[in-house]
Amino acid sequence: MTPSYVIHYTTQLPPVESGWDDPAWAGAEPLAIDQFHPKSSDHRPRVRARLLHNGKALQAIYRVEDQFVVCRQSGLNAMVCKDSCVEFFVRPKSDKGYMNFEINCGGVILSQYVEDWTRGGGGKFRKSQFVAEKFLKMIDISTSLKGPILEELPGPVTYIVSFRIPFGVFEAYLGALGNARGQVWHANCYKCADESSHPHWAAWSNVGENLNFHQPERFGLMRLE
Repeated sequence: MTPSYVIHYTTQLPPVESGWDDPAWAGAEPLAIDQFHPKSSDHRPRVRARLLHNGKALQAIYRVEDQFVVCRQSGLNAMVCKDSCVEFFVRPKSDKGYMNFEINCGGVILSQYVEDWTRGGGGKFRKSQFVAEKFLKMIDISTSLKGPILEELPGPVTYIVSFRIPFGVFEAYLGALGNARGQVWHANCYKCADESSHPHWAAWSNVGENLNFHQPERFGLMRLE
């Protein structure tokens, strides 16, 4: 069954540095990122997310109860999926491609606009581009951990990753969104840690047998209220 979620409208988004239990988030129901791919190790972090929008920007907060945490990647569009990382893939328009926003626990971001997600030579997408630096810098990011974390943290640690994406970032690649209220977007939320000692891959909307987050046909539905 395809999961669905309502992204509620608010006149004032929470501060990006706000905590999970901040009253400003009270109107956003948590969703669980708990569909672990079978190739994952026995480590199953508890991951939840909340999303809100104000008609001009989309904001998300992830709360991760984790272990074996690493944060080695640095620089814009680094391969943060190798680290302890949360991800948000979204396709606001069904006749356009999707955008992925991948952020490690230290706040380093990778983002692409993917129009053709089939793989060509070398495993690269047939048609995609990295989001330009000027647009990445428009995204506000806050994390409760600070990188780098070169040596794995073996013990339990709970951390927050939150981010605010102005609609202008989407529109730079998708064209005008118009009034977003009432629209239904296709999206998925993920948690991974490809190169920790206990790698794992979790999704909100199950990705099936193929260990591949880039499956927009398996995205869930998010309605912007």
